[in-house]
Amino acid sequence: MSNAVFIEAANISELETVLTTNSDADLLLMDLHMPGANGFVGLAHVIQNYPQLPVIMISANESNAVAAGSQRYGALGFIAKSASIQEMIRAIDQVLMGGLAFPPGLSEFEKSDQEELSELINKIAGLTLKQLEVFNLLANGLLNKQIAYQQQVTEATIKAHVTAIMRKLNVYNRTQVVLIASKVKVDEDFGSTTSPH
Repeated sequence: MSNAVFIEAANISELETVLTTNSDADLLLMDLHMPGANGFVGLAHVIQNYPQLPVIMISANESNAVAAGSQRYGALGFIAKSASIQEMIRAIDQVLMGGLAFPPGLSEFEKSDQEELSELINKIAGLTLKQLEVFNLLANGLLNKQIAYQQQVTEATIKAHVTAIMRKLNVYNRTQVVLIASKVKVDEDFGSTTSPH
């Protein structure tokens, strides 16, 4: 690893830039809660667009459900942020040698819920990077005018993105887009044993 080059990205947009300019990257260590990545949506987006790139998900949430979700959406490994340096190196080495690095005994989600969630995540992952950014801003409750200001484009451009997003997600209004965003959101307590609300 002495000759290794490490490149950092603060959000999904920066990551996209890094990956397009460094097509020979050997490995991606991706935080589950990277800004703009929307949990497993960001992972699925990377896997769809860079299928040759091995990805290890990293999260402060150590639940088997998060590790299983990471595997389900294409990661080759999962590292908890509390892992020791030796555990991290072992997981990275395993993936670089073509193996998998997941904790033993991964739990499965409920099958029907898992299939619906997978379908949604894969649809969202198929959005372009700009559409994904607009999707995340819609999910945060911003209006077209606010999104246009933040993205430094016209409101008409945002309306076009919103229309394309609704078409790709097969929904008919912004509220449905926001509902989908809430379904795919991965909270810090995702997979914990608390009862559903």
